[in-house]
Amino acid sequence: MTLSRTSASQQDCAPHWSAQLAGKSYTELHELSVREPEAFWGSVARERLAWSRHFERVADCDLSTGRIHWFVGGQLNVSVNCLDVHVAKDPDRVALLWEKDEPGTEEQVTYRELLETTCRLANTLKAHDVGKGDRVAIYMPVSPMAVAAMLACARIGAVHTVVFAGFSSEALAGRIQDAQCKVVITCNQAVRGGRLINLKATVDAAVESCPSVQRVLVARRTDHPIPMGKLDMSLEEAMAGASPECVPEPMDSEDMLFLLYTSGSTGKPKGIVHTQAGYLLYASVTHQHVFDCSPGDVFGCVADVGWITGHSYVVYGPLSNGATSVLFESTPIYPNPGRYWETVQRLRINQFYGAPTAIRLLLKYEESWVKKYDRSSLKTLASETGGVCIAPRPAEEGAEIRPAMAMRPFFGIQLALMGEKGQMITGNDVSGALCISKPWPGMARTIFGDHQRFVEAYLKPYPGHYFTGDGAYRTEDGYYQITGRMDDVINISGHRLGTAEIEDALDEHPDVPETAVVGISHDIKGEVPFAFVVLKEHAVGQQEAVVEDLRRLVATKIAKYAVPDHFLVVKRLPKTRSGKIMRRILRKVAMEQTDSLGDVSTLDDPSVVMEIIRAYKQSVRG
Repeated sequence: MTLSRTSASQQDCAPHWSAQLAGKSYTELHELSVREPEAFWGSVARERLAWSRHFERVADCDLSTGRIHWFVGGQLNVSVNCLDVHVAKDPDRVALLWEKDEPGTEEQVTYRELLETTCRLANTLKAHDVGKGDRVAIYMPVSPMAVAAMLACARIGAVHTVVFAGFSSEALAGRIQDAQCKVVITCNQAVRGGRLINLKATVDAAVESCPSVQRVLVARRTDHPIPMGKLDMSLEEAMAGASPECVPEPMDSEDMLFLLYTSGSTGKPKGIVHTQAGYLLYASVTHQHVFDCSPGDVFGCVADVGWITGHSYVVYGPLSNGATSVLFESTPIYPNPGRYWETVQRLRINQFYGAPTAIRLLLKYEESWVKKYDRSSLKTLASETGGVCIAPRPAEEGAEIRPAMAMRPFFGIQLALMGEKGQMITGNDVSGALCISKPWPGMARTIFGDHQRFVEAYLKPYPGHYFTGDGAYRTEDGYYQITGRMDDVINISGHRLGTAEIEDALDEHPDVPETAVVGISHDIKGEVPFAFVVLKEHAVGQQEAVVEDLRRLVATKIAKYAVPDHFLVVKRLPKTRSGKIMRRILRKVAMEQTDSLGDVSTLDDPSVVMEIIRAYKQSVRG
């Protein structure tokens, strides 16, 4: 595979625009990227990526039908762009810092080592008849082997679908069945928060109902012996006999790179499709410019590789830019609530990127857990999503950053707020449905096996626009604030109100780190809000006073009609492993329908459900 790049400059977190774009301000670049997206993205793609065949056309898109094609006619290999280009220049640069479950046991992996592991694993897959277009399920903890498994698939043109190593066997089986995976890669066990999780047993139960699976490759994370069946093979033993070199498969720009399934609590799993060139380019550019990544930085995204954030900002974004990426295997509170900041101090992390749910969890604990550690290495703190479209940076030098606000559209992102009748809402100090008016390279392409479902969900609600599913407020200064999911709306005596708006008001209380509001039916008002409230430890004894404060807060911030009719103080909220609050369960509890809770296997800890039911029954009796 012969590689070419317009410029010989090394991709290593250094700003490198083409001559056409160099020297322009953020405002100028954004205006150009929206006015002439093909000129902008074509220039960036030629400069940043190593192509085996250059593209003939930058874009061929039609949002009305869901045709989204970028860099048409081009060919490349994603693993080459993440590994080979760096090994050629600086093979001993650290690619991965594996922060294992126990503090102080981290391991380093260089780009040379990661390339060799990737090639051995790629050759192992080929030896088991995995080729271009075949699907491979990866059910592994955050580890260098999981990253190598993703890159090995990319190297031979196979499609990976990473399933978070905590989903139930039913959830795993549903994803394997939908994707028709040929091979599953897993570990004997996972280690998380001081606990051992038997992954292989979960895979065994899943593959019983998955006839497409021909082989299960099992890596060793612990020394715990496990029974091996007729489909099973030791991954390390298979790789030991494989060649450390593997010729990369040239892939068309729009060939599938990976499938990633939503962790929805009901219905058929939804396999979101991302393709090669556009996804890689967007992950690379956002990683560099949103997080202000410079040469030599240690980039610490603590997401799991099973989520899109982990795909984009643990694996593909940092590695395509030659960065050092942290793999975080543990939890935010193991062995104590200072774990993140102890890790920052020890690894000298420069950019820390965490999930909102983890930040809310840590708000329950004293600030001393943060302040006792040296955080002077940090340049950027962020909490966003898996393919950043709106962020405070990039921006003009010294431009304002407002905490907890998304703020500015990224390059190539043209935002629109839409009204209930499908009209575009203009001006500032306005709210509406958040849409994106033009295709961009990193957007999802379809839902695997169901393109119509993709069109209906994202392109039909506001024709000619991509609907994000979120509501947003455009401030008087033209910045964007996400107000919450559009489907979380309740109707109180004719007033339509987003539950996120009530939650925002409640969350302003200094003793309340987290809340969830659901709507329940009411004979007179139609619906009323029911608030589930988590208190900081020191405030648990002052429950009644805090609830009175919360009533006043909502009345002041929104209106008296928005004050929840019911408040229930709970220790924690029911969340999926991606941190999404499962409001369906809270609604069932609030409406006393706990005999029909449905599937709770996707919860991070299903025992929370009984905890909340007990709290509710106690409050009713009290």
